[in-house]
Amino acid sequence: MARSPGVRPGVTLRSKVTAVVVAASALAMALAAVMSYRGVSDLVDDELERGLEDRMHTVHTLVAAGLTPPPRQGMADQVLSDRGTVRRLSPSGPRIPVSASALGVARTGQGGHLEDVVIDGTDYGVLTRPLPGGDAVMVAQSYEGAARVDDAFLWRVTGTTAAALALSALLSWFVLGRILRPVRNLARTTARITATRDLSTDLPPAGSDEVGELTRSFASMLTALRRSRDQQHRLVQDASHELRTPLTSVRGSAELLQRGRGRLAPEDEEQILTTLVTETAALDDLVRELVELATDRYTDEAPVTVDLAVLAEDAAHRHRARTGRTITVTAEEPLPVRARPRALQRCIDNLLSNAVKFSPRDTPVALHVEGCRLSVRDRGPGIEPADRDAVFDRFYRGSRTQATPGSGLGLAIVHDSVTADGGTVFATDADDDGGAEVGFVLPPSGPGPHTPTVRRPLRRGSRTE
Repeated sequence: MARSPGVRPGVTLRSKVTAVVVAASALAMALAAVMSYRGVSDLVDDELERGLEDRMHTVHTLVAAGLTPPPRQGMADQVLSDRGTVRRLSPSGPRIPVSASALGVARTGQGGHLEDVVIDGTDYGVLTRPLPGGDAVMVAQSYEGAARVDDAFLWRVTGTTAAALALSALLSWFVLGRILRPVRNLARTTARITATRDLSTDLPPAGSDEVGELTRSFASMLTALRRSRDQQHRLVQDASHELRTPLTSVRGSAELLQRGRGRLAPEDEEQILTTLVTETAALDDLVRELVELATDRYTDEAPVTVDLAVLAEDAAHRHRARTGRTITVTAEEPLPVRARPRALQRCIDNLLSNAVKFSPRDTPVALHVEGCRLSVRDRGPGIEPADRDAVFDRFYRGSRTQATPGSGLGLAIVHDSVTADGGTVFATDADDDGGAEVGFVLPPSGPGPHTPTVRRPLRRGSRTE
């Protein structure tokens, strides 16, 4: 029988559960059989003792009246004198052995004695009682019939238990097969997906039980994998398109230098070299941002409680030193947020870099923190209403920024990092003086024992340059 790809032979879950059910049933049945056997044995012993007592009463009454009791199958009767002599009352029955205790009853004429003896290989119960005026009566009853009853009951219980176990195993195997059928279908489907790498394969229908919940979880995982693969394919296609332009420019400039070696004017050669350096730097930035976007190098960073105002001031300080631009930072009742600090720092850097790039040289850039919201405002061309969602897509260029250099990946990195931490991004036109306002909102997080918040004093509404 062919096995589904990816499924290893071995003991199946169905076999394991069936074995557990049969083992539990066997234990329960064995316990019930032992208790029943003991109960039946006690009942048989009670009946034997009652039969012995009845026979003793009959024999004792008749012997005391001077009569001979009639013989009874499986029983023997005799009279024991105080001297130890025996007079058998049932000549056809076996001779009952006389013990010291039975002789004591005959001599004292008091009490009674019950004992078990073996006569000719057969177990007997012997009851001795005194007679009025001396001597004693001894009555023996064979246990052979009781032993047959015990053996028959034992064999019947054993056979019944074995049949019940076989039936239990059969029913368990059948019922578990029906119960585990959705699991097998799901396993076959996932094995087929693993072998064919076809993420569009439909999973079996999901029920309302735990198996259905598992199927829905697999479906969600497949959806996430499809989305991830589609994003990777789109990233590769977009990246190949974006890389082609700077590579073509670099190659053309290099070929021009090669063909015009020694014949180009110094100013032309300088212009070509400048183009090569500019395009190479742009290519380097593009490749670096592509790698960062594709790999998310901060994925393994643990989220902690972060002070947005502190990160904003640090980012503004770095960009002031790097660009010489005026960058203001204001904060109104900032709240701690839970995020990956280095990834969040990268997001703020990208927002500031975008604002510096699109703003005229002599205009300031404003960074504002309010609660869990951080926004960066520039004085650039602004964002068209139709572009406000699309600016966070990879390689997207708005209609007002087509001529501005850049990779088009900065805001895509912001979007992916912020949404990974449970936040949202936004982009809109500034209310006055033109420009755009771009930023994000993260969920709040109070300080906890394992995520201490380190804050630096920043007065409400403070402004630094």
